[in-house]
Amino acid sequence: MSQGYALELYFDPALENQVLKAWNVLARRQISTQLIEIESRPHITLFSSPFVDPAKLENTVKHFAPKQEPLSVTFSSIGTLPSDSNILFLAPTPSFSLLQFHSQLCDAMKKEGIEIGEEYRPDSWIPHCLVAEEIPKARMAEAFTVLRDLKLPVSGYMMEIGLVECPPVREVFSYVLGSTVEL
Repeated sequence: MSQGYALELYFDPALENQVLKAWNVLARRQISTQLIEIESRPHITLFSSPFVDPAKLENTVKHFAPKQEPLSVTFSSIGTLPSDSNILFLAPTPSFSLLQFHSQLCDAMKKEGIEIGEEYRPDSWIPHCLVAEEIPKARMAEAFTVLRDLKLPVSGYMMEIGLVECPPVREVFSYVLGSTVEL
């Protein structure tokens, strides 16, 4: 994980616990402990950059979050990305509300002069929730099998948006969707 900031969507407690259960099963089998070790929180990354002004981003999110309702989400499949990081993730069933949320957030960020990298632009963003990274290549199939045994689909809500600095993971700010209260 490179140094920088990530804007993340967080889940309701029940869904967060389902994802943590997957993390813990993979950790007990000594397949992947990375997300636990860096003290990450289950999430979907909306935006990430090594170069962003946290104050400018907080101003954008502070005005954006209260206008948004919590989003329902269903994780219905397991995936990986073509990278050397050997990651596995839960993929949400694509929903208009999630894609619209992300697109509107990107529009609000652009209006504030925040540059959005290619992989987080609305036309190329792949929403996903990491469950394992840095998996030894020889254990990818085993990790996939462990995750496949989870009772998918799992559903819940995305309730909160926050900015973290990493590594190590440190929350900079967080706002509940539909609320003006900062956490």
